[in-house]
Amino acid sequence: MYDFVIVGVGPAGARFARRAAESGYSVLGLEKGTIGTPLACSGHVSTDIWDYLPDAAEDNLLQNRVYGANFYTGGPDSETNLFYKTDEISNVIDRVELDRTLANAARNAGAEIREGHTVTGVDERDDRVVLTVSVADKNDPVEIETRMVAGCDGPVSRVRQAVELPEPEEKLHGVLAFTDEEDHGDHVDVHLTVPRFFAWRIPRGEAGVEYGLAAAPGADVNDRFEVLTEQYDVETDHFCSGAIPIGPPETVTTDRVFLIGDAAAQTKPFTGGGILYGMTAADCAARHIQPDRPDSLGIYESAWRETLSSEIRLGHLIRRGYSLPEPVQRLGLRALSGEIGVHMDKPTSLFSKQHLKRVFS
Repeated sequence: MYDFVIVGVGPAGARFARRAAESGYSVLGLEKGTIGTPLACSGHVSTDIWDYLPDAAEDNLLQNRVYGANFYTGGPDSETNLFYKTDEISNVIDRVELDRTLANAARNAGAEIREGHTVTGVDERDDRVVLTVSVADKNDPVEIETRMVAGCDGPVSRVRQAVELPEPEEKLHGVLAFTDEEDHGDHVDVHLTVPRFFAWRIPRGEAGVEYGLAAAPGADVNDRFEVLTEQYDVETDHFCSGAIPIGPPETVTTDRVFLIGDAAAQTKPFTGGGILYGMTAADCAARHIQPDRPDSLGIYESAWRETLSSEIRLGHLIRRGYSLPEPVQRLGLRALSGEIGVHMDKPTSLFSKQHLKRVFS
């Protein structure tokens, strides 16, 4: 019997697998398909990403460095407001290779990782959890026993549904696609033209350009994406689509099951990004959860919320600005544009001495 079985080996799952294995626990990670595919989200992340990766990872993953963002209340020909830093704000990385790199780090730490394994049943008992698993090259399902299960299987989490944990407050519909032309520009474009969210353009160096947007389901997302690409006069390929969870539910734990990452809606409400928040929560889980102590799940629940709740709460407030009347948005962007001192993962940095000094200087 394993100490932990992790369902879903994306960034959050792989990070927890690595940390738990480093602590000496027996760890099995199950991925339903091939790790890294299909592409799940954008690879635009803060520079903190390198703190979670092996030392040599940057050479293989880095595609572009970003120093700021052009904000628009209309299309690319409308008035632009530039927000920038003299130091790089964020990086664009190979998103598929990120998952593979994190999974390899987990393997190197001693975790067992299996691809082509789909969890179809979760039976939570007093002293263990029994998983029913469909294996790609076998006709009959297999059963796997573990002391605890980490549900890291994304916004439409089968683990969450199986143990009847509550759903995220909201799920947005995100779409993105790519063009092949090289673009080494060091600013992303953000368009406040989508109801309650935004559209974007991200230069990825030699890897091309990413276009995307997110909105509430039913908001004509695909039609709005066509408008975006028409405004830029481009034809895209490698189209991707998926759910973006916003707003963590009131609990993400049972007696022997816990959620991490998108399954727990540990995401930034103002961008939808969850890579760094998910791995931060994974570290909380690895520090506090002991497989032979179900009560330790309550410590994890408190710890990750204490770490991320202020950022998530303020992120919700920032997102409200996306729905303000366009004239108010324009005035706000003009007033606040210029050099900034904020961290893209930390809305609380809006009140940092560094940022306030730049705002009022």
